[in-house]
Amino acid sequence: MTTVREEGAVSSAESRSDEELLDECTVETFRAGGPGGQHQNKTESGVRLRHHPSGIVVTARDSRSQHRNRARALDRLRTALEAREHKPPPRHPTKPSRAAREERLEKKRRRSLTKRKRRRPESDE
Repeated sequence: MTTVREEGAVSSAESRSDEELLDECTVETFRAGGPGGQHQNKTESGVRLRHHPSGIVVTARDSRSQHRNRARALDRLRTALEAREHKPPPRHPTKPSRAAREERLEKKRRRSLTKRKRRRPESDE
């Protein structure tokens, strides 16, 4: 297990190389288990990356190869960092137009009339 930690500002995930991202992470390897047969069950091919500046933890245990799993974990970390940096555009409240309001109310009136016609007739007693 390799432990490397570097405190610093979290910059854009796309602009950083694999080595720079790995410098900010703790890399753990573990026995992955699952499909892949005896080889995967006996070797430490699973990879867990803990990104210290952001606190994000990603794992990859898809492949029997530790190198492929490390590459997949780095891709997942990049995706998680980009999702964290994404800010949706601001929303502006809008009001329905007068015509839309009137149309909606007319639709409701027609619907209530249809339902009223379905009722049982009232007794005349």
